[in-house]
Amino acid sequence: MTKIGTEEAEKIIRQYSDMIYRIAVHNLGNFADAEDIMQDVCVALLTKCPGQRDPEHLKAWLIRVTINKCNSLHRLARSRRSEPLEEYTHLEAPEHREVMEELWLLPKDSRNIIYLYYYESYTIAEIARILGKNPNTVSSKLQRARKKLKALLTEGEDSHD
Repeated sequence: MTKIGTEEAEKIIRQYSDMIYRIAVHNLGNFADAEDIMQDVCVALLTKCPGQRDPEHLKAWLIRVTINKCNSLHRLARSRRSEPLEEYTHLEAPEHREVMEELWLLPKDSRNIIYLYYYESYTIAEIARILGKNPNTVSSKLQRARKKLKALLTEGEDSHD
């Protein structure tokens, strides 16, 4: 790990801030906590930036740091009050709101895999590398999450009839 200059860090944060924020909100469901995570990731970038700074490696590193910081915050603050889901589903397009609401019913690791696969367009192998998991594990979790999400969405459609 090496230190990075302020100017370079600003450029990187400008490029990836939306992604970092979305991942934090997606994991925590709370705007204030997501903003704190943004700051923590910025500090990590300034103090512990990886020596290898090619765009894909850097993006993967930022995703991993963001998820790790969310997990740490979640462990430390289980009893903190969070905002209801309705307060931040506006981050997604209106036609995706129902999917996002159902997505929250999935386990967090499945949500992260779905998010990275569909929203950030990572392959299964890349997701496995980012999350430090076996590609077969990621693939099976993705399949199970798709089936569960489909069932949840189908149940939702049936209840509207």
